[in-house]
Amino acid sequence: MAGILRGLFGKKSDPSTPASSPTGSPATDRGAASDAPAPAPGASAASPASTGTPAAGLRQFFTEDHRACDDAWARLEELLEGDDDVQEAWDEYERVMLRHLAWEEEVLFPAFEEATGMTGGPTMVMRMEHDQMRAVIQEMADLLAQGDRKGVLARGDTMLMLVQQHNMKEEGMLYPMAEQALGGRWSELSQRLK
Repeated sequence: MAGILRGLFGKKSDPSTPASSPTGSPATDRGAASDAPAPAPGASAASPASTGTPAAGLRQFFTEDHRACDDAWARLEELLEGDDDVQEAWDEYERVMLRHLAWEEEVLFPAFEEATGMTGGPTMVMRMEHDQMRAVIQEMADLLAQGDRKGVLARGDTMLMLVQQHNMKEEGMLYPMAEQALGGRWSELSQRLK
């Protein structure tokens, strides 16, 4: 099993795979129109209501939360390319990204490790990648505070690479394994994802 995990978690991305947003979902080039509908006025596509519902199951819940993070980046990226104020969009992006990482590290990973006995495997790799993402988010925040929109966009490209590969690992391997190991506890665990 360790060889399989090493192979999957060390796998390079396929160059034929379309580019994606900094949270890993396929995306169009900067400035291209999105096919996704805009959120209703006053609503945020990355709000808790737009993420997976606990009834959906573990895998779907966390995968849909990846999409909520993607949506928050898309809104921020669009504003960064213009002259509009970006602070509210930045705050939302940072909030949903850090919330997602916390949900995994504080709820999902410990439960998975307890159920499987695997503490040095996929969750260790995911935690290290989370640390890398937090560092890039901090760099982006620092650049934004300096008014360097182009710098934030450039670091967003770094997030694109980190998160795309990270989400492929979680969605393709970790979440299915966790759903199998924790399916009976999902109702209890999902109550902690608030």
